[in-house]
Amino acid sequence: MAPGTTLGHVHLNVADIGSTDAFYAGTLGFDVTTRSYPGALFLSAGGYHHHIGSNTWEGPGAPPPPAGALGLDAYEIVLPDAAALELTLARVAEAGLEPREDEAGALVADPSGNSLILRT
Repeated sequence: MAPGTTLGHVHLNVADIGSTDAFYAGTLGFDVTTRSYPGALFLSAGGYHHHIGSNTWEGPGAPPPPAGALGLDAYEIVLPDAAALELTLARVAEAGLEPREDEAGALVADPSGNSLILRT
């Protein structure tokens, strides 16, 4: 995508709804907006209908795509300020995850192997 492209929301294939819920709602602090759709979970920030859609429609326990496969490399979650980023990274560390930090932000993977970058 072109630099500066902004997406309203992203849909992710995940292996397990429970661990996805724990990561995105529990660790990152998103609000669950829909938990009742079969095999799917929708999350948001700030009251939007959803920023992150996730589903197990490839099959529960489905592995992530192999390295080099066509698809999403990573996506960014842009936090409002340095304090929010610090707090989020502290929760990520408490969850036992070790993000890789560089000039782009902090790269971390969700439980299904989807990579995301946390930044301000």
